[in-house]
Amino acid sequence: QVQLVESGGGLVQAGDSLRLSCAASGRTFSNYAMGWFRQAPGKEREFVAAINWNGVLTSYADSVKGRFTISRDNAKNTVYLQMNSLKPEDTAVYYCTAKDSFQLLTASRYYDSWGQGTQVTVSS
Repeated sequence: QVQLVESGGGLVQAGDSLRLSCAASGRTFSNYAMGWFRQAPGKEREFVAAINWNGVLTSYADSVKGRFTISRDNAKNTVYLQMNSLKPEDTAVYYCTAKDSFQLLTASRYYDSWGQGTQVTVSS
């Protein structure tokens, strides 16, 4: 497994932007599929975005498509989530996740490393 530390969350207003970062350590980062999930109060954890090992393939939840962008820098062992046009319904704890795989993974059951989460709060 790999150790993951998220950062970049905060309190913003609707329409603002945030960029989340997830720093990985412990293994060869470029071997890992990466993803972002989120969990709002009283709701189940849901998929947000995923990226394959070399960044060529990405996938997004319909709710964030066109507003969020996932990317990675394998030289820095970091994956990012650029969030634009934020809405109050984007309020959640955002989790970075990883799996030693060359595939593009969108289901939480495939991932075996999780960060501690970072809070994103969007006020209306």
